Amino acid sequence: MKVGCVKEIKKQEYRVGMTPDNVKSYVNAGHTVYIEAGAGEGSGFEDSEYSAAGALLCADPGEVWEKSDMVIKVKEPLPEEYGYFREGLVLYTYFHLAADEKLTDALLDAGVKSVAYETLIEKNGSIPLLAPMSQIAGRLSIQEGAKYLEKPFGGRGVLLSGVPGTPKAKVVILGAGGVGTNACRTAVGMGADVTILDVNLERLAYLDDIFGARIQTLYSTDAAIEKEVSDADLVVGAVLIPGKSAPKLMKKEYLKNMKPGSVIVDVAVDQGGCCETTKATYHDDPVYTVDGVVHYCVGNMPGAVPRTSTIALTNATLKYGLQIADKGLEDACRENDVIYSAVNTYGGKLTCRNVADSFGREYTDIRTLV
Repeated sequence: MKVGCVKEIKKQEYRVGMTPDNVKSYVNAGHTVYIEAGAGEGSGFEDSEYSAAGALLCADPGEVWEKSDMVIKVKEPLPEEYGYFREGLVLYTYFHLAADEKLTDALLDAGVKSVAYETLIEKNGSIPLLAPMSQIAGRLSIQEGAKYLEKPFGGRGVLLSGVPGTPKAKVVILGAGGVGTNACRTAVGMGADVTILDVNLERLAYLDDIFGARIQTLYSTDAAIEKEVSDADLVVGAVLIPGKSAPKLMKKEYLKNMKPGSVIVDVAVDQGGCCETTKATYHDDPVYTVDGVVHYCVGNMPGAVPRTSTIALTNATLKYGLQIADKGLEDACRENDVIYSAVNTYGGKLTCRNVADSFGREYTDIRTLV
């Protein structure tokens, strides 16, 4: 197969879909790899490294799109890239379609075979291509939240750990999945007072076993959330329903009872956010204030640490990407039915139920098409 990787054009996105080591794996498997010149520079990978691994460098992204049977990216395509879409193209990246109806329509109209990292679900229920970014975003959420609690950045002027004789900052985490667990681990490690809420009692029991008396676990209800955030210094939105818009757990009305200068970090912003007051921001202007509460809602948080993020992500995506390249998408699905779950659009049909439900669109089971 002819496999391509282009430079990300989303504002301040420094990650790249393939490392030189990935290229070597594809080339050794007999595939041709096209890389846009400069694609890896933001993550610290030079063109010379890609060439040494066997990639063919292209000065123009259009050349990569045109020559490739499968294009591997990190972030969802932007409108400037829709013109490269064509029938039969396999596009392997994060899409988060439930938050982007225009992109969904563009993929459907062009007949693109979109394979979404965020909806690939293994047989044990894990989401392996989302997990590494969840780990990074969860840990970053506390790091960034701690920074924006500082007075010069608009926060309350609170140190997460406190010092002897002063109270610790209270961190409230909404969601106990991958993001929430990693946020919890980092917040506990920094010495904060941590409360985590979820509707999955098994997951809460798991965290209780891990962290014991160092955290408070609570069953998530509207009343519990409203009560806990009113006393919080930092709130982390860590809710995910794969392929579906994030539920709005944080109501705007809750903000008026929160402490002035408290901080909300909404990691769910890629799926529309779990706060009613969420709007996507970028790394160069990451925060805004609503009712005295600082909001950090960067849509590509792991992009702030692109070297770590790129290596972690591509370690996970390589396995499935090679299966698609070796067999073609259809045979790869037949041989590993886990890949079916990642196909969001195929032949002009919407094949992810949660995305279809988010837009009230017709859903088609991918198994009836492949």
